[in-house]
Amino acid sequence: MSIFDYKDNDALGAVISVDTATVTVRVDDIERLRRVQVNRLAVLQSSKAGQHLLGVVTRITRKADDRASTDIDEPTPETSLPENNLVKITMIGTLLDRVGMTDNVFRRTLETVPEIDANCFALEGARLTRFMQVISNVSGDGSRLSLGTYTLDEDAEAFLNGNKLFQRHAVVVGSTGSGKSWTTARLLDQIAQLPQANAVLFDIHGEYKSLDGDEFRHLRIAGSVDIEKKTGLKDGVLHLPYWLLGYEALVSLFVDRSDQNAPNQSMIMTRSITAAKQKTLVEPVYKEILANFTIDSPVPFDMKSVFSDLEQANSEMVAGAKAGTEKQGPYFDKLTRLIARLESKRQDRRLGFLFQPPEECMKMEWLPAMVHLLIGGRGSQKDKRGGIKIIDFSEVPSDVLPLMVSLLARLIFTTNQWTLSEKRHPIALLCDEAHLYIPERSAADSGDAVSVQIFERIAKEGRKYGVGLVVISQRPAEVNRTVLSQCNNVIAMRLTNGDDQAVITRLLPDSLASFGDLLPILDTGEALVVGDASLLPTRIRVAEPRKKPNSHTVDFWDRWSEATAKSDTERAVTAWRLQSFQG
Repeated sequence: MSIFDYKDNDALGAVISVDTATVTVRVDDIERLRRVQVNRLAVLQSSKAGQHLLGVVTRITRKADDRASTDIDEPTPETSLPENNLVKITMIGTLLDRVGMTDNVFRRTLETVPEIDANCFALEGARLTRFMQVISNVSGDGSRLSLGTYTLDEDAEAFLNGNKLFQRHAVVVGSTGSGKSWTTARLLDQIAQLPQANAVLFDIHGEYKSLDGDEFRHLRIAGSVDIEKKTGLKDGVLHLPYWLLGYEALVSLFVDRSDQNAPNQSMIMTRSITAAKQKTLVEPVYKEILANFTIDSPVPFDMKSVFSDLEQANSEMVAGAKAGTEKQGPYFDKLTRLIARLESKRQDRRLGFLFQPPEECMKMEWLPAMVHLLIGGRGSQKDKRGGIKIIDFSEVPSDVLPLMVSLLARLIFTTNQWTLSEKRHPIALLCDEAHLYIPERSAADSGDAVSVQIFERIAKEGRKYGVGLVVISQRPAEVNRTVLSQCNNVIAMRLTNGDDQAVITRLLPDSLASFGDLLPILDTGEALVVGDASLLPTRIRVAEPRKKPNSHTVDFWDRWSEATAKSDTERAVTAWRLQSFQG
């Protein structure tokens, strides 16, 4: 039996105009008009039997009735023009009374549009409750991801389609204190319950350390203290040795493009690194790799050997035109700045995770073990733990953060790309504080530009290789537009900045652009959810995650009112000097 058992005399009004996805309804009864609110749902009669069209009220207007008599030149109180009450509705889907053996099926499609004079009904009360139950019981084509409850009816649970959310990428945005980290934790909470869960969260500020349990594996990028302790994978510490960097990343790190000798520096560096990798592959077991590798192939090499080659080329003298004479070589004194930059990076203890890795990281066997830890699902890990990997970047210097985050993202994407399709296990990348390493503006050939290039490729091609992307940011206006444009799902918390609101409004379908007006008035913990994964584009109150992140807002007044101060400046200064929280 249809849940929409309306009678004609229940009608709010009648359709007077129809566009592609919008209709206008004239309401003659002022009492019924008062029951209508913007952003609430309405039901329209379909031209097909057994179907009803669902829409969202986007505008309510009142103006003089164009049907009034033209004989009245100037209306008086006794002869005032009647009012014309108009309601504009954007259609969002169709409720079918029956599909096969299933009653009441909602689809995000519009097979028909209403006819002129078709009745329109307000969706409220018991009918709204029954409709929200239909939405909540939808199974979709994959595991349901429970985000919270609908603001329209808080007794109805709001589900997202887990397949479409990650296949078609998503963006989670919200101003500080709006509940963005809470929502991210809720997503992780739902993913973690799956037996073969596989996701990586780039935790830039270390605020997700509180998410514990067998479902989570916490890793962190090595700090300066770890260099002395020689910690490694077994300790949950990731070193990212320099030989993992691709050609573009190496050039951006060492070569100053403003230097007139930059082309020479790039060329000689390429030659030296290629030669150093060849030395690693001299053993017969690597014969096949030696025949096919390139400068981008992840093969360990000795940086000292590269440094020695550069110094030799920089001071090389070659035979002159006359016998017994010498002249300066082709690279004489053209590599001085390159060598100085390289030596400076090598000696920088902040970059120890790059240039001073443990001995185990310089072996060919290390990379497969590290990659498996990162992209292997929970069921494939030896300890059957950690389907969700949370990687703490809080000790990584900000100037190289984009390079390091993108290095891991590239490593994960490339590995999945080179995995046979039948053996490929999908993985989701959750990019917290994305504006820091996927910026809208970046200087050419900089670390930012390299990072943007990698994430743009993941956004465009990730679906083919089982890599999903979730972009998380409090400043969407500062996130690369190309990456955002590939995100077909939007989970938007409160946004108070006009530029940020404009970016998210542009991501919404034209028919739902009015939803952008809700962004500055959403409550804390409330989200506007629109996209392929959401059956009903609407407001959702995000449910409390089982494990909460350490991102709660500090209560200034309450802390200032405490009898005893909570302060440890001595330890803070020590950590500052050590450039590590582990000391």
